[in-house]
This record gives sequence, structure tokens and C-alpha cells, in this order.
Amino acid sequence: MKKIKTAPLAPSEFEVEQISDNEANIIAHPFEAGYAVSLAHPLRRFLLSSSVGYAPIAIKIENAKHEFDSIRGMLEDISDFILNLKEIRFKLLGDATEAEVEYNFSGPCEIEGNDLSNDVVEVVTPDVHLATLNEEATLNFTLKIAKGIGYVQSEEIATEIPEDYIALDAYFTPVKSATYKIENILVEDNPNFEKVVINVKTDGQITPVDAFRNSLEVMYAQLGVFNSEISIKSPTTIEKVEESPELKKLTQTIDTLGLSARSFNCLDRSDIKYIGEIVLMSTNDLKNVKNLGKKSYDEIVEKLSEYGFEVGSKLPDEVENALKKKIEAK
Repeated sequence: MKKIKTAPLAPSEFEVEQISDNEANIIAHPFEAGYAVSLAHPLRRFLLSSSVGYAPIAIKIENAKHEFDSIRGMLEDISDFILNLKEIRFKLLGDATEAEVEYNFSGPCEIEGNDLSNDVVEVVTPDVHLATLNEEATLNFTLKIAKGIGYVQSEEIATEIPEDYIALDAYFTPVKSATYKIENILVEDNPNFEKVVINVKTDGQITPVDAFRNSLEVMYAQLGVFNSEISIKSPTTIEKVEESPELKKLTQTIDTLGLSARSFNCLDRSDIKYIGEIVLMSTNDLKNVKNLGKKSYDEIVEKLSEYGFEVGSKLPDEVENALKKKIEAK
């Protein structure tokens, strides 16, 4: 008979698989069927929409009045220069949320992302090309860089900046991609549990783990509105897969003891599945197992001792409670 549950299994296994500095897999399991996607989908949305990053929001270029202008001696016109600039990813140093940074270049030279790093900002895409100047060119410009989330159109920024600046579309999001996959995982001979693997790639402004942490904080903050009127508590009845080495041994099936066929069959016919069930029994209870003779009893005791347990052992309360829940669920 299938056990009737009063609460879903709560996942307890979590790991981070670091693929590179800017890419990682966030892995969690086991979930009840259908729960993994219910969690992964909104987290992906928060990763892409609510991760905090930095972007240039406006630029003032000496001798250029608008984005369709040009600079004498610079290969790129202003519109191409701005497109190149948007490919460069900045990171403000310290706790600043906005900075104004001045740059001065004289040709001939090739300007790349690493040429824009200084004491105020760090460029995390140092190899991105920005502009090419010949020997006659001088390029002086001032960047406004801000901290934010999501995407803000230049039309909205234009109302907040001085008239001599060119407003830029600001793409703050440091997460380049966030995808997930759901895999089936075996739990206690049940193959219908799930594992979620969330792949996060960033542009270098933030690590994948920090981006994931930020998305969780945003999710909790959004859900917090309900807690203002409704006191939400984690149900004490939620089952959790314990991680203690002792419990893992106790919840191994009796076939791992390497018993003789007679001893194993006696326990199996009495519906004894886990090693921990034998440990919880008293010596009299074990001796009274149907058809279990003295030779089989001595064998079980010996095999149990090899695992570090004795019949009737006193277990820590938290281990015993978790073991009993496991036995009830079989």
C-alpha cells in the first residue's frame, strides 16, 4: 500500500559544479515529481531579470554632439563607437552605485576594454575592441556608469542626465544565460523523484553563485509580502533526507550485510528491510523472528557488529526519529 503523505519531501542535497570562473551548475535534489520545475522556472526568471550589474548609462564626447557624429582621425563613427562600448562590461569598485569617469586618448592607438580600467572601475571584458585612432586623432570622453537591474531604454535615461550627454540604452543584467534541466533520481527504490540542474553563465561582473544567491534573495523578498499578514512557518512534518553517515548506514538494506540465504529469508519474510530495523529491535524481538534459529541469530549479530552496531543499541534521538520515519515510509 502506498504511504499517504501529509507533506512533500523536502530536498536536502545541494552542490555547485564550477565549470569556469563565469559558469556553474547549481544542483539540488531530491524533489517530489513536478516540484523541481515549479522551483527552477521562477528562479530562472529572477536570474535573468533581477540580477544586479553595472552599465554605462550616458557618455559625453568632446567635439561630438550626437550619436551620428564623427571624430576626426577615429576609424569608427560615434554610433559604431557606442555599439562597441555596450560590449564592454564594467564593475564599479567599492560601494559606489554610480560614477563619472573621464578618459583621454591620443593616436595612433587601438583602444580596448582593458584601457578603461582605473581606480574607479574594473573592466571584466578586457579584450573587447572599442576604437582605432590614427596619429592625428584625439579622443576625450566622460562616461556615466551606474548600478542597476534589467534593461533601461535611453529615452528614460535622457530625462535624468545633462543636455551635453548622450543617453545610452543600459543593459545591467550580468547573467548571460540561465537554463535548467530536470533529471529523474532514485530515492528508496522510487525512480519518480527529481533533480534540478540550473546552469548559470555570467559576464564576469558577478560569479554564478552570487547571481544565484541574489535571485533567491529577490524571490524571498517578493514572497515576504504574504508574511506581513500570514505567519508562515516551515511545517515540522516535512520529511528530510538526513545526511549523517550513521543514518546512511542504518538505512542500507539488509542484503548489504551479506547474510546466508536462510538468515536473509527469515528477516525478509518478517518484512525487515533496513539494517536499522534490526538495531532498533531488542535481543528477544530478534530471537522471536519466525523460523530464526540460534545459528542465524549469531550470524546476524556478527554481521551487524562488523557494521559497528549491536542489537538493541541506543541511538541519538534525531537519528532514531529519522530512521523510524524511513521505516514507516517503506
